[in-house]
Amino acid sequence: MSTSTDTLAAIDLGSNSFHMIIARVVDGQLQIVDRLKDMVRLGGGLDAENNLSDESQQRALTALSMFGERLKDIPSSSVRALGTNTLRKARNSKDFLKKAEQALGHPIEIISGQEEGRIVYLGVAHNIFDHTNSNRIVVDIGGGSTEAILGKGFDVIACESLYMGCVSFSQKYFKNGSITTKRFEQAILGARQELRAIENTYPAIGWTQAIGSSGTIKSIQAVLIEEKLGTLGITLEAMHRLKERLIGVGNVNQLNLAGMNPERAPVFAGGLAILIGVFESLGIQQMQVSDFALREGAIYDLYGRTQDMDVRDVTINNMVRRYNVDEAHARRVWETAKELLGQVKQELLMDSSYIEAMLRRACMLHEVGLAISHSRYHKHGSYIVENSDMPGFSKKDQQLLWSLVRSHRRRFKPHRFANLPGDLSRQALYMAIILRLAVVLNRGRTANSHPAQINFEVELPKLRLTFPEGWLESAPLMREDLTQEQLYLRDAGFKFKFK
Repeated sequence: MSTSTDTLAAIDLGSNSFHMIIARVVDGQLQIVDRLKDMVRLGGGLDAENNLSDESQQRALTALSMFGERLKDIPSSSVRALGTNTLRKARNSKDFLKKAEQALGHPIEIISGQEEGRIVYLGVAHNIFDHTNSNRIVVDIGGGSTEAILGKGFDVIACESLYMGCVSFSQKYFKNGSITTKRFEQAILGARQELRAIENTYPAIGWTQAIGSSGTIKSIQAVLIEEKLGTLGITLEAMHRLKERLIGVGNVNQLNLAGMNPERAPVFAGGLAILIGVFESLGIQQMQVSDFALREGAIYDLYGRTQDMDVRDVTINNMVRRYNVDEAHARRVWETAKELLGQVKQELLMDSSYIEAMLRRACMLHEVGLAISHSRYHKHGSYIVENSDMPGFSKKDQQLLWSLVRSHRRRFKPHRFANLPGDLSRQALYMAIILRLAVVLNRGRTANSHPAQINFEVELPKLRLTFPEGWLESAPLMREDLTQEQLYLRDAGFKFKFK
């Protein structure tokens, strides 16, 4: 890996706290140059209808403004901000994200639990190298969810995102801060119930090393050592001693444990109950703790994108193979789409590497639904894209790909792009038009389906394709396909002409 001293930044908008790291990657190794943290407790701001309260939003915006001040000289291509469980759940997250992105000065991605687990594992794998190249389990307890990942080397074997976190469990089982034996037993049982989905499958696969990440597990490790309840490496016996210590105190407001940040006190009991449940359900004997987690994994993932090691393209290639996509045809569609985009990207304000990359990926997947049936294959394909686990892709990315695959043929409905954020909604509409035209122009499925030189002009709502003189007269099927496309685009409010 070549030497790089570019500055990269990652922000973890967690349910309990917001973290930011700024780093340089030199010869494949992180050199962290700055860290910022704010205990926002965003998850605690969700009401009964899963709406973020005004108070929690304001706490978050204040933290993001502080982060944004530090990031003002770093380009967005070198920044990755990730929203996790609380922003996945919040019904008003779309409105909040507009304000949050303005405060931060950079886009924010809401990622799935599977994607969160993949990035956490990537961070841990870069922190704790396994010379034996054997399986290991990584557990990350956040404020609203817990990720349990089985992996080997840098590759994920299995990942499960469980609906339990230190904030949600503390609110549910330790209301008003009261810590009792009964409440702890209920919380541990609640964790074990969540873990039933993996309590048999994960041990069957097996691992030789257990690793914990995140603030919750690091805090438990620190308290066990400082309170002299355990040694380096968390054990179930030591955690039970710590549990009895908490019960003896009786209330989170009176916790004064050595090694614990006082800000973590309100959610400490919930996190401890979850980790005890994990040990008991999965039969873990001992767990070492990683200093790296989601934000460090995001830095390495971002660095990989700059070094032509983008996991998103690995995902696309895997889907192409899995669903037996005609790759040669898909690449011809992409070459045509790239040529059309190049002619109009300035006029349509679409001159960005992101737009080009996502259009290329949509071209590669536009026929993925043929693996199910030719009839309505664009609908089958969009279902596959919408519901697949796609490592590297945020929810926004996946929604964009869904809208393009769904809209690449037959009736064209602009409302499918309305839920995409900001200017991307408009850009996606034009990306879909370009994809549609590229598909029509390559319907012959050969290298010479259309002439090499086609002029594409846009003066919205007018679109025009100009072919070499006399070529269309020799291609009646192409003329018929373009006439049909003309009708589809007319119904969507565009005036498409060709000659």
